[in-house]
Amino acid sequence: MTKISILGCGWLGLPLAKALIGNGFSVKGSTTSSEKIPALQKATINPYLIEIGENVLHGEIDNFLEQSQVLIINIPPKLRGNSPEKFVSKIENILPFIEKSGIKKVLFVSSTSVFSDECEFVTEDTIPNTDTESGKQLLECEKILQGNPHFETTILRFGGLIGEDRHPIYFLAGRTNIENPEAPVNLIHLEDCIGIILKIIHGNWWGETFNAVAPFHPSREVYYSQKAKEYNLEPPIFTHSKPSKGKTILSDKLENVLKYQFIKGSL
Repeated sequence: MTKISILGCGWLGLPLAKALIGNGFSVKGSTTSSEKIPALQKATINPYLIEIGENVLHGEIDNFLEQSQVLIINIPPKLRGNSPEKFVSKIENILPFIEKSGIKKVLFVSSTSVFSDECEFVTEDTIPNTDTESGKQLLECEKILQGNPHFETTILRFGGLIGEDRHPIYFLAGRTNIENPEAPVNLIHLEDCIGIILKIIHGNWWGETFNAVAPFHPSREVYYSQKAKEYNLEPPIFTHSKPSKGKTILSDKLENVLKYQFIKGSL
């Protein structure tokens, strides 16, 4: 039985772990909250309380990685607020433990924020040119992991994550003077996030980079106005005072190379 360690069993990691177990894998999962341990145990996930800092690491990381063939790194950078972290330092902090564990396959959950909105159409061949701090740090982490000779790393760049309990319209509803009304949306549903990861693991697609965004790109104004109506929320008001700018993330490689068919092709 293939054993998988998931670093970060949160909004994506927990349902991903459940899906992996349902597909016959044995899963170890980490959390930074002791209150979440029972939920992991209930889902038959082998739980570990692990907290990774820039210079310190708390928890049984060696046991968490031991005997696993695959490591999924699913810890987003925390760069908002008054104390933004050095996410690159956190990834560098766990590298020696991964190397020592003997794990040969790593999947790093990244983001399409490694591309700036100045790009028009983005494929995996597009050279990242991010203009955000999170994008810069994620890109540096991608390079560090894929450049490590001890294991093969596949990079999975998700667009905006949505699910039954998570959608940008809840943040945008009722707001005014929102810019970039004509910019295309680049979103992906939780079900497809999980489906793509399963496809990568089952097909042994390692050492690759994939963009992961649903092939559905209406303008922000059209899409979020419609969603506000569907959810019975106050519609957002966009401004057309400036030209819109925004990228369209193409997931052709997922569909043509990985042969993945989107579950939620329209959102």
